[in-house]
Amino acid sequence: DLINKANGLNRASYTAASLKVVDVEVEKATAVLNNPEATKEEVEAVVAALTKAMSGLEIKPNNPSVDTNTPVKPGDTTASVKTGDDSNLVSVLGAVTSLSVIAYLSRKKKK
Repeated sequence: DLINKANGLNRASYTAASLKVVDVEVEKATAVLNNPEATKEEVEAVVAALTKAMSGLEIKPNNPSVDTNTPVKPGDTTASVKTGDDSNLVSVLGAVTSLSVIAYLSRKKKK
């Protein structure tokens, strides 16, 4: 889910340098995801690194598509309000848990 979230970013909204960091971490996370022998520690490390990279994304200056100073009018259902959450911890923990279970089951299956 975290890899999909990173791949689904609106790339026009962020600086090239911060997107490059995310892209590098997505490559690493994809390699671990596709490795049936990945350890729990490897999974946790790439999840943490990708989460950190995504929270470090920098919005392009003067980007009209991400205007943080536009007031939200009452009843406006098209605007989103930034609440301070940069990542969804539940989805990160869910991804770690899922990948850990997959790694455990694949090791058990081999035995």
